[in-house]
Amino acid sequence: MIDRIKLFCCTGGVGLLPKAPGTWGSLFPLIILLALGHFGASPLVNIISLLGIVVLSSLVTITLAPWYTNYFGKQDPSQVVCDEWAGQSIALLGMAWLVPETHVSPETWIGLAIVSFVLFRLFDIWKPAFIGISEKLSGGWGVLIDDILAGIAAGILVFITAVILS
Repeated sequence: MIDRIKLFCCTGGVGLLPKAPGTWGSLFPLIILLALGHFGASPLVNIISLLGIVVLSSLVTITLAPWYTNYFGKQDPSQVVCDEWAGQSIALLGMAWLVPETHVSPETWIGLAIVSFVLFRLFDIWKPAFIGISEKLSGGWGVLIDDILAGIAAGILVFITAVILS
């Protein structure tokens, strides 16, 4: 049972990688969106998929907080990367509404997705004022909300860039 719970929190074991588990954990939503774009999914499918990841990963982060806090001995252990899925998915929503070849070129669409990834990681690591303060919330809320806020900040910047480019 413990192994299954650990796999949920560590998103299939990605969080157990020795270097930069948060960065590796953030790749999943990016890969999903790029795959959806490659196969010509509509913006609605992209948005619903990303929102589904946000909801699922948020529920895992909040629900399993007592377990992973006890198991790893920290409130926000680096091995727990399900919260990165939520934040990165929110950041990607800033450009998921675009249609490659209609609104922007496919290269620009991919570039915006990568910029979203980089900005989310920057805000998640740097944790400017309001993002860093949110880490003090109790339980899984502190683990999750800083990533949600980092995702919102990155998503807003990507959205502005996408509007200018489209």
